Amino acid sequence: MSLFSQLLGINAIFVLLGLVLYVVFGQVTVRRLRKNPATKKALGLEFASGWDVINAAQALSLPRRLTKKLESSPLSAMYADSNLLRQNTTFVDRIIAAVFYWVFILSSLSMIVLVSLNGLGII
Repeated sequence: MSLFSQLLGINAIFVLLGLVLYVVFGQVTVRRLRKNPATKKALGLEFASGWDVINAAQALSLPRRLTKKLESSPLSAMYADSNLLRQNTTFVDRIIAAVFYWVFILSSLSMIVLVSLNGLGII
C-alpha cells in the first residue's frame, strides 16, 4: 500500500468522525437552538440545509476576539451570534462544537492538500 493510500485512509477516518459529530451536534444542540425563539434568528445565514450547524459550531469554537471581528464586519448576517449562543448552550455543547468544528475543518483541508500533492506528483 502506498503512502498516499495510507494517509488518505487515516484522513478518511477523521472525516467519518467529523460527520458523526456533525449529526450529533446538529441533533442535540442546534435543534434545541432552533426551537428557542431567542436563538432561532441568531444562527446566521443558511446557504444550504444544515449550514446553520456549521455556523453555530464556528461561533462556539473560534476565539471570542475573532468572532467579534466577524460579527462587526459588513457580512455579519452570515455568522451566528456567538454571545447569544454561548448564553444558551452548556459547557458540553461547546466542547462537542469545538471538537466537531476543528476535526471537520482540519480533515477537509488535509484531504484537499493530499489530493493536490498527489495530483502534482509530490506524493
